[in-house]
Amino acid sequence: MAKWRIDPDHSVAAFAIRHMMITHVHGQFNKISGTIEFDTGNIKNLSAELKIEVSSLFTGISKRDEHLRSEDFFHSDKFPEIIFKSKNSEKTGFSNGKVSGDLSIHGITRQITLDFEYLGPIKSPFGETCIGFNASTNLNREDFGMTWNQLMEDGIMVGKDVRINLNLEADLSPD
Repeated sequence: MAKWRIDPDHSVAAFAIRHMMITHVHGQFNKISGTIEFDTGNIKNLSAELKIEVSSLFTGISKRDEHLRSEDFFHSDKFPEIIFKSKNSEKTGFSNGKVSGDLSIHGITRQITLDFEYLGPIKSPFGETCIGFNASTNLNREDFGMTWNQLMEDGIMVGKDVRINLNLEADLSPD
């Protein structure tokens, strides 16, 4: 089975969550590393291990980023990484599938399923063989111990449901 290394310069984990229940706030984590093992002709044997550095969280608003890294949410001093380790996968289309595994956030591990599409392989202008993965899922942040909120007259400040989108570029590993 081929081993692909995540290219951290061309990969991002993005999220969107309701703010005051009237709009979505978007953010991303810019430091992702890990490996994906699979053969392009056999999606169902996909295996992945990803590590996301919580300190790389970015929403464009420094004060919000600091609050999200605080004990109210990610508590990045105590839990500096988000980890995903796949357990199984299945093919759902020509270049689409589902991958299930353990996601660890904030010291809590839960099983999740990501819908994914892979693109490639292609040869880069620099000679590497590369593939791309786009994967997404929804999760409840409270399942991972992030329960901070503020009641408002018409609801709550922060929604519970989070949309996760992973955009990964990976290079074929020589080993």
